[in-house]
Amino acid sequence: MPTQSCFNSSVIGESIPLQDAELLYVPVFYSAAESQLIMEHLITTIPWSQETLNFGGKRVLVPRLQAWYGDAAVKYGYSGLRLTPLPWTSTLVEIKTKIESSYDIRLNSVLLNYYRNGQDSVAWHSDNETELGPDPLIASLSLGIERKFELKRRDGAAQKVSMVLANGSLLLMGSGLQRYWSHQIPKQPWVMQPRINLTFRFIY
Repeated sequence: MPTQSCFNSSVIGESIPLQDAELLYVPVFYSAAESQLIMEHLITTIPWSQETLNFGGKRVLVPRLQAWYGDAAVKYGYSGLRLTPLPWTSTLVEIKTKIESSYDIRLNSVLLNYYRNGQDSVAWHSDNETELGPDPLIASLSLGIERKFELKRRDGAAQKVSMVLANGSLLLMGSGLQRYWSHQIPKQPWVMQPRINLTFRFIY
């Protein structure tokens, strides 16, 4: 169990109790009006792409659109994909700087996920790639329609947590989270509105 918080916060957040892990939820990191402006800007200016993954010899489309931004030397990969970062935009730098100054953390990259509706999703996974270091800290900003976020223990224990990520909210996944827990955004077919998620991280 983490004994000291990795978040030095000047913004009030809700600590989500998890065994062996630290999770902080800030329901209003941006106002609804700010979030709407940011989301509209990202939808129209980001060069979104839909990647493909190889599962059992078959090429499968990732069920969402993505884009990867970061410092020039930062490379990142997962599930067989290798991503080369696009250069930072002024909007992404402003968001990154606000998170860094609020929580006294350092970030050098961001993966943007565009969920066009409730059919788009991300399956169970942990962000535990080698380049993220032994105990990653990830700051996840949600814009747009509320979506369900689920966590479960990686050791098979019958522990599962479900929460709803609000428009303009920030989720800080800290010490122990990627080591002991997996998470997902499940499909919600009745949801018709879009959501954008920005997961800021530090690549070593």
